[in-house]
Amino acid sequence: MKLKTYVKIRGLWRLWAKSLGEKVGETDKQADRVAAIRTVWWITHMATCWFIILNAIANHGWGLLGV
Repeated sequence: MKLKTYVKIRGLWRLWAKSLGEKVGETDKQADRVAAIRTVWWITHMATCWFIILNAIANHGWGLLGV
């Protein structure tokens, strides 16, 4: 991987990690692990929300959303 691409990905990772909440851990490696766990939790949460919405639409129809 080119250095420029690596730096850009690293910068995006830092921004994403900061958006998840305060930095936890004594080292950057620990903080990255915590951010990875929080990312998995966020993805799981979002998927669950979508499944709940899709289930409501399937059982109650599109009228539920006012469409």
